[in-house]
Amino acid sequence: MKFGIETETLEFKQSTAELDAAINSISAMLNKHQAGEIYFGIKPNGDVVGQIVTEQTLRDISQKIGSMIEPRIFPEINRVVIDGKECVHVKFEGDHTPYFARGVAKIRVADEDLTMTPQELANYIRDNASEGNQWENYTSNKLVDDADEKLLRQYVEKAKAAGRISFDYTDKATVLKKLGLSDVDHLTNAGKVLFADDIVQDVQMAIFATNERVTFIDIQRVHGPIIRLVDAAEKYIMNNIHWRVEFDGSIQRKEIPEIPADAVREALLNSFCHKDHGSGQSNEVAIFKDRIEIYNPGQFPKGYTPKDFIEHSERPIRRNPVIARTLYYSKDVESFGSGLKRIHDACTSASVKYDFNQLKSGFVVIFYRSTEAGNTDIGSGKTPISADITPISADIIEKILAYIAKNGSITNAEAQTILGLKATRTKEILGSLVQQMILDRIGKNKGTKYIRHGTFANEVEV
Repeated sequence: MKFGIETETLEFKQSTAELDAAINSISAMLNKHQAGEIYFGIKPNGDVVGQIVTEQTLRDISQKIGSMIEPRIFPEINRVVIDGKECVHVKFEGDHTPYFARGVAKIRVADEDLTMTPQELANYIRDNASEGNQWENYTSNKLVDDADEKLLRQYVEKAKAAGRISFDYTDKATVLKKLGLSDVDHLTNAGKVLFADDIVQDVQMAIFATNERVTFIDIQRVHGPIIRLVDAAEKYIMNNIHWRVEFDGSIQRKEIPEIPADAVREALLNSFCHKDHGSGQSNEVAIFKDRIEIYNPGQFPKGYTPKDFIEHSERPIRRNPVIARTLYYSKDVESFGSGLKRIHDACTSASVKYDFNQLKSGFVVIFYRSTEAGNTDIGSGKTPISADITPISADIIEKILAYIAKNGSITNAEAQTILGLKATRTKEILGSLVQQMILDRIGKNKGTKYIRHGTFANEVEV
């Protein structure tokens, strides 16, 4: 059979005897498109001939790519069977251009790998320098020691199980250096948002009583590494939407959410991958009666629309290539800009209406909720809210803020009086509002008071 034709991102090699030539193709594709694929066992004209593939074959390919391509990449290498014949599929991507094959920079033109002249290389580096992406590689204010070791260990195990990295966890410094997320003893900005806690890196989540941003039933803010924020936001959404029960004849009932979980997680991951992290603005999750909105403060690429990536084969445009690459290794995100199409496919399959809204301030993914729950509706099914923060009604928050607006601050005893609650519950509510950065706590012991977050921040002892 004819497998296809070679392109600027696809190369065929008859066998691994042509591995040296394949190394050139990898450099050329990465420098032109930041991604590509190579098959061993297929002739240049597309005829599948196959070859013997052993574990040593795969290991040899991995080691040669690792030693000959700079900066280092971590390709996905698999044995595949095409037309009954064994072949090897190598899939790779990288954004640390330019890439060199044995010290030489190549560029892909049609199905050829051309060597860049010194002047062409200089022009390439100048033309491809992107100020917007440099933020990821700047040294952050967080040390390597600030990285969450448990999270980093889990990440390495997951990425290795996915076959996208080949090393084991040893220690924080070594792993972060291999991932390109550290600068001596400090984390880069990308390393910080991926594996360290920072109060600026957060997601705000709220449930509104109607279809407008007027009265909220619950509001929360959580800060931390990206994956922890994605997990918290996913839990918040899935705990506060409707689920229905389907009986398919099996012993266990099947619970189905009104919005596909895969689409929700994909939208959340995309919101952090494409966020303008340097803006200092928060990601947001807003749950309304008729819809759920997931917002990120990062504008959609100029000149493109979401349909370009759903219906057409546009190349991915990565705002944060280091963050995207790191999450790709752990298989949290897929390569080649498939996020919007994955959301589209999951929602279409579940007959859920969705929309993408391009704002001047960012980008919003909207999932529309069903207005008819039906007899099998089991409600949110879960306990509303949470990321391990005490749920608080909008009425309680409004009473506390109104009292502070009038009197300047509020004590636990005063809050007990206006809320009609016991001391323990009142203290729990005030503590939760501090955690959500709605209030600030000042003073100590019996002198403790609570004020609006940020009020007189430079004049009070916190």
